[in-house]
Amino acid sequence: MSLVEATSGGSLKIVGGRLIDGTGAESDNIALLILDGRIAASGDTAKRATATETVNAEGCVITPGFVDLCCNLREPGNGQKGNISSETRAAAHGGFTTVCASPETSPVNDSGAVTHLIRDVAATRSPIHVLPVGAVTRGLEGDLLSDMAGLAAAGCVAVGNGSKGVRNARILRRCMAYAQTFGLTVMFSPENQALAADGYAHDGLVTSRLGLLGIPEVAETAAVMEMILLAEETGVRLHLSQLSCARSVDMLAEARRRGVAVTADVAMHQLIFTESALAGFDSRFHVRPPLRREADRKALIAGVRAGTIDAIVSQHQPHDSAAKQAPLAATEPGLSSVESVLSLGLELVELNEMTLPELVRALTAGPAAAIGRKASLAEGEIADLCVFDPEEYWTPGKDTLVSAGRHAPITGRELPGVVRLTVAAGRIAWQPVAG
Repeated sequence: MSLVEATSGGSLKIVGGRLIDGTGAESDNIALLILDGRIAASGDTAKRATATETVNAEGCVITPGFVDLCCNLREPGNGQKGNISSETRAAAHGGFTTVCASPETSPVNDSGAVTHLIRDVAATRSPIHVLPVGAVTRGLEGDLLSDMAGLAAAGCVAVGNGSKGVRNARILRRCMAYAQTFGLTVMFSPENQALAADGYAHDGLVTSRLGLLGIPEVAETAAVMEMILLAEETGVRLHLSQLSCARSVDMLAEARRRGVAVTADVAMHQLIFTESALAGFDSRFHVRPPLRREADRKALIAGVRAGTIDAIVSQHQPHDSAAKQAPLAATEPGLSSVESVLSLGLELVELNEMTLPELVRALTAGPAAAIGRKASLAEGEIADLCVFDPEEYWTPGKDTLVSAGRHAPITGRELPGVVRLTVAAGRIAWQPVAG
């Protein structure tokens, strides 16, 4: 990989290819000129301009850079599972130019000091934008509220509890009301902990056949309804993270019709895989929320296509090999997924389950809007973009994956979509080594 950065006063020109912006509009690319970190010109004007470096994008698709609302960077931490440098390079390899860093770090990002540490490390070691998400409760323990004023002042774009829950509805209401006073979006993964209990797979046919402990659908849907009602009462901006059930999509759509300020995302693996992926006790597919039924998968795709679900996320959780090599119930949940999101999405496009513009919208403008940002290829905007070849294939494996986590959802199988260029704020964050 080459983390080539344009020299001061340098410029980059991309010629050829097809443009798909975050709204779904498509057009042929004559040329894009990037100067001083922004898109300076397009079309014939850009084509006539001279540039320090020119990239030929013939046969490729050019989109705004992807935005990931849920990415575990593992730093601060002990480094065993990855760090900001390794995981942001992996994200750039996957076409992402912005990642929201989960508060599940060690120590937990529940103070302005930890937020500043993440931002300082990212400023020197990350090729892309890193936006910290602060912990809504101290230590993510779901009890005492964190210093949200300090987190907001330090640069957190939202607050949440990662994959953890809060102790009860009373505390959840207090979290929302407090966040609302600072204008913060709250991001919650809806799960009723009492109903989920010790489960680790969807409570359905596979768990019954294999003797696994199940998590019923109502563990999510009960939490979704509770969170929507509390958000409606407090007026906070609510973001529901990693939905997995068809009924959740229905409740989300109904809340939107009532005018509730709620957005949502779904992890890419929920759009591709179902509970059957666990049939061989494959620990890679031990994820939270669990993979559910085919009917749920189709409903989630329909939610993305309709715009009810705003964003597709990676829910990237890199692990060391030991974390995934125990018996299924003892393994840690999560996939190393940020490098394969685009490719898995392109498989949905190949199967006619989603259009390419719909996929691009859910990876760019949708998630950007959820955190009050923009994702655009318009002149004057910050030059965050991805150039990928949808017709070229690659095989995830130890020689091709950049993340410290090697437990990708699909390894050893050819996948469509090779990222040829990732540009963040005008700098080349990812470009395959020539030859």
